[in-house]
Amino acid sequence: MEQLIEPGVDRKIAEKTLEDGHRNIPGWGMDADAENDPTYPMKHRNGADYERLNYEKAPQQAQDMAVLKSIERPNLTRVFGTSTPPSGVSGSIRAYAYKYSESHPAHWMTLILADRVNVVEGIVDDLIHGHIPNIFAERGWGAEWKYNRGRLIQKVVTTVVVTSVIVALLSRKSKKTVFGIKTR
Repeated sequence: MEQLIEPGVDRKIAEKTLEDGHRNIPGWGMDADAENDPTYPMKHRNGADYERLNYEKAPQQAQDMAVLKSIERPNLTRVFGTSTPPSGVSGSIRAYAYKYSESHPAHWMTLILADRVNVVEGIVDDLIHGHIPNIFAERGWGAEWKYNRGRLIQKVVTTVVVTSVIVALLSRKSKKTVFGIKTR
């Protein structure tokens, strides 16, 4: 049975790794030593193979917004995405996910949850700004109509029937019970 690791423990492990340097991580920097190249003898040498070790690093991108980074990384990467900074409920969920190590399932499951919440936030934002989303196109129903028409019709009919039954049950005006619950 796998033990769950608390977020604080992951942070301590990452900080300890930073103190000790990366030399304690198995395989870290294995390609830095030309004499210990794991691709030998498969790779054909051309003389300039190890010039990549002495490259000039890109300048650090300025950070003018919230950027989430793994607890395993000591610093921000030189370049990072800025098109969609974390915001709203989904941003808070993402920030929580980054309290866990990338090797911990809670990190990834929380990020998946944040993606689902972000979809709902996007639809609400569209409606607030007066844009009605084209669910037909966004859900890929055009392709499904073209390549899997029977399944799409089955889904639509099932949805209509279930929705109609729920609406009918909720809108009954007689004093009868539905599933043991009194209705109007």
